[in-house]
Amino acid sequence: MLPNIPDTNFKRVVIVGAGFGGLALAREIAKRDDLQVVLIDRNNYHQFQPLFYQVAMAGLEPSSISFPLRKVFQSKKNVHIRITEVHGVNPDRKSVDTDLGEITYDYLVIATGASTNYFGMKEIEERAIPMKTVSEALALRNRILQNFEDALSVDSDDQREGLMSVVVVGGGPTGVELSGTLAEMRSFILPKDYPELDFSGMQIHLLEGSDKVLGAMSAESATKSKKYLEEMGVIVHTGQVVTGFDGKYVTTKQGLKLRADNLVWAAGIKANPLNGLNPEVIVRGGRIKVDQYNRVEGYDNVFALGDVATMSEGKWENGHPQLAQPAMQQGKALARNVWRVMDGKKAIPFAYKDLGSMATVGRNRAVVDLPFWKFQGFFAWLTWMFVHLMSIVGVKNRVLTLINWVWSYITYDQSLRLILRPKTVATIADKEEKNTEVVQ
Repeated sequence: MLPNIPDTNFKRVVIVGAGFGGLALAREIAKRDDLQVVLIDRNNYHQFQPLFYQVAMAGLEPSSISFPLRKVFQSKKNVHIRITEVHGVNPDRKSVDTDLGEITYDYLVIATGASTNYFGMKEIEERAIPMKTVSEALALRNRILQNFEDALSVDSDDQREGLMSVVVVGGGPTGVELSGTLAEMRSFILPKDYPELDFSGMQIHLLEGSDKVLGAMSAESATKSKKYLEEMGVIVHTGQVVTGFDGKYVTTKQGLKLRADNLVWAAGIKANPLNGLNPEVIVRGGRIKVDQYNRVEGYDNVFALGDVATMSEGKWENGHPQLAQPAMQQGKALARNVWRVMDGKKAIPFAYKDLGSMATVGRNRAVVDLPFWKFQGFFAWLTWMFVHLMSIVGVKNRVLTLINWVWSYITYDQSLRLILRPKTVATIADKEEKNTEVVQ
């Protein structure tokens, strides 16, 4: 197979990764017709990661928070999308190695994001449930729902408790939001679906290694979110570092032992740099060291942005937060700088504008930290919904998400609790090989 990207007289910008940063850069830079843009990703869609937990908890369909990349660039003839894996970069040849072959570039932008970090704990990596992609969110939904089906058929209280109980590791926004949604399902939805089960035996534990949940937010937000969770029946454990999970018991360094068959891992991430770069530019967490223009140190035409990049700027001495806003701002700034350089102007150093942070705990409960105001409760919940709704790519997706939210708010229910198992479809080559074996 070949990438089959047409040769032109225009400069070619290759963007690896269609997350928040890569997509923001591609949408902005493609406005100029005198650039050729090649966008590479392993998926043919953009994923809205902040709402993965709602897919996992059957609150939203995957299609509501995913948007086809080709739909974004339908009118852009200078944008070429290739769905493939990128294995490394060859700076000397100015190319990247992919499953489709070698793709050359004039400018390379690495926006490969981050993946789940298990901190070297193989036992947990093999058994825990991550939630960094739509596919993993669906897998979590399948697992949780199937466990309730299985709980109907076991003959011991211990087995039933293990199947129904969930331990969430990581007290950041993902862990808090997931725990809160699970607690609401336990209160309003699951008892109606499974009247034969006693949900007083379903334990929801949230474990955080530091001394508070939402550690990156203000003290008021951290305190209030913990109060919300405890009011909803979530058992919050701070100062607990998970060290093991054998499939039945979760253990911590501090000696805590919890009975649960389900461990959801939301405790950390690690960047996904490309092979082939100078190892000296790869720093803590796998992030790539870049200058004030998102240029990888030591390279003139290789850039990195978003979760995979670390830039020392202002008060962000150890890099910007690995969130959507820094990635999107860097993508837009890099596009403007490419234009400026092409027009013979001087590039402008990047400056991150912190717009604040927020997290929802449940129905009518959220916490919001803005640079000029911190608030919690119902208005914070409305603010959270508005900001996330407007951030979703595609008008149709926004409408569908809003309809789901309104329906869920009115009825305290959703109809998306489906166990969908993927089925592998045999290719023509597989069938021919099987037929040949039968003949032999």
